[in-house]
Amino acid sequence: MKHSLRLLGLVLTLFSGIALAQTIPPAPPLAANAWLLLDHASGQELASAKADERIEPASLTKLMTAYLSFAALKQGVLKPEQTVPVSENIRQVPGSRMFIEPRLPVTVDELIRGMIVQSGNDACVALAEAIAGSEAAFAERMNREARRLGLAGTHFVNATGLPDPQHYTTARDLGRLVRALIRDFPEYYSIYSTKQYTYNKITQPNRNRLLWLDPTVDGVKTGHTEAAGYCLIASAQRGPRRLISVVLGTDSDSARAQESLKLLNFGFQYFDGVQLYAKDQALSRLKVFKGAQGTVKAGFASDFVLSLPRGTPPDRIKVQLLSRQPLIAPIAAGATVATLRVSVDGTPWGDYPVQALETVPVAGLLGRAWGTVKLWFE
Repeated sequence: MKHSLRLLGLVLTLFSGIALAQTIPPAPPLAANAWLLLDHASGQELASAKADERIEPASLTKLMTAYLSFAALKQGVLKPEQTVPVSENIRQVPGSRMFIEPRLPVTVDELIRGMIVQSGNDACVALAEAIAGSEAAFAERMNREARRLGLAGTHFVNATGLPDPQHYTTARDLGRLVRALIRDFPEYYSIYSTKQYTYNKITQPNRNRLLWLDPTVDGVKTGHTEAAGYCLIASAQRGPRRLISVVLGTDSDSARAQESLKLLNFGFQYFDGVQLYAKDQALSRLKVFKGAQGTVKAGFASDFVLSLPRGTPPDRIKVQLLSRQPLIAPIAAGATVATLRVSVDGTPWGDYPVQALETVPVAGLLGRAWGTVKLWFE
């Protein structure tokens, strides 16, 4: 039976004591080919231009290489202290390097830092071979992960970002990828704030200039080829809020830093981060069929914070909870069971997935039979 969204009629006043809303100006024009500004907590888009236009990702590709490397560490496939054999293929890798050598021992931790801080193409290939056996096999995993994360406009053919006609992505996909990386691997994300790294007696600086220009910026990644131009994905945390900027196709190293900072400052200046719900706070109990219990608590697995126009008064914010009905057991904690629809001044602001806060197992034989009868009447 297909799920449908059913309005529960939940309309709430969410907070108080806020001054009158300010008018939000348009995002500043940027000297770039495409850009995107995201609220990390909600995934909400605050500004964009040509966000779905296909582009060459250059070294921004290494974000997916890092995502799979972090996953391998988390799953125990790799260990940080593990020594990785370096194949002769490394000698043929062009572009930026951390200068590993086939006969020189190197650990997984060193490779990850060489990939992130030094943007080493050789480190990417070594990690790809350690995880999947070959770079081609690793690229297949990259594409599977891209599909799982919903990166519909992305296709990879290598782990480094070296140019290829079939190697492409979009600003929107890159924003989603970075948001997933920070969310899923917070224990490794701090590496992106490292300003320099030394390997094989060679010290190289992080190419992200914003690490020196703005103390609130703690990542993420630069990229450059002749076709892609100068690109930068940056993330900054000011107070409880984190924003992610994606700036693609500028004319210089300094321009990508300045345009990224301009976009981040716009987001922090004209939007407030407002916590609508706390982690594990139940918005409602939704009806469940064929379950060991008749309802399931629905809410968010982490504090739910939205970026709203600065000074938005509470009576202009409305929410509606749309349940996915019928909900049929078993239901796992964390499964999406509803949608929270937010509007400001009557204008749709966004739809956000609401999760089950508990597991509901299947009922016994009689309970399932009674649930089937009730479904008939639904």
